[in-house]
Amino acid sequence: MAEILDQTRVLLCDSNAAFGILLADFLRRLDFDVELCDNGEDGLTQFKKRQYDMCLLDINLPDKNGFELLDDIRKMGNDTPVVFLTERKANEDILRAYELGCDDYIFKPCAMDILLCKIRAILRRTQLSKKNNEVEFDLGNGIRFDSVRQVLGDLQLPSRESDLLLILCRNSNRIVERNLILRALWQQESYFTGRSLCVYVNHLRKHLAGTRVHIMNVHGKGYKLVYDD
Repeated sequence: MAEILDQTRVLLCDSNAAFGILLADFLRRLDFDVELCDNGEDGLTQFKKRQYDMCLLDINLPDKNGFELLDDIRKMGNDTPVVFLTERKANEDILRAYELGCDDYIFKPCAMDILLCKIRAILRRTQLSKKNNEVEFDLGNGIRFDSVRQVLGDLQLPSRESDLLLILCRNSNRIVERNLILRALWQQESYFTGRSLCVYVNHLRKHLAGTRVHIMNVHGKGYKLVYDD
């Protein structure tokens, strides 16, 4: 699970002790940090104590059922992904779950490998969404880039340099193709926009000299923002 998070935190609430223990052990062997509860009230208490990356909920929970627990979570303004694992297959239950804001509805019994694929897909989508909405980035050594204020550390950046750095930060450790950058910044590809891009990259490299990141030129492809070890 290193491609998602170092320790993905999961709240697992299931009234079936055998299934809950089995699933919790399965996920822990894959380096998930799992909190297991057997009722909805304990689940809500644990949810309020920590920040979780995902919730796996049974519907038939004592004290507070899964629908009520999800409703409480969403009323808190929290958008943590929630997946129902349940034996209830009625259409009205499925519709209610999605209306309350669940991310997936999986019937029990379920194959662990398929469940794992679904969990990973939801986590990837969630992390990408958060990354794309991120506006401030820690570049190391106490230096931050605020893309809204267009400020790098104490330096006010020109708009195009700030836009370029934002593209690279949102795609850190991945190659961003040169033509995509040109179209994003100038809506066209030409000799002059290409030269301007080189100038802006060189400016940013100087500005980033005191940080833990540098811009790598990937020959024939584009650029990549890389964090130093």
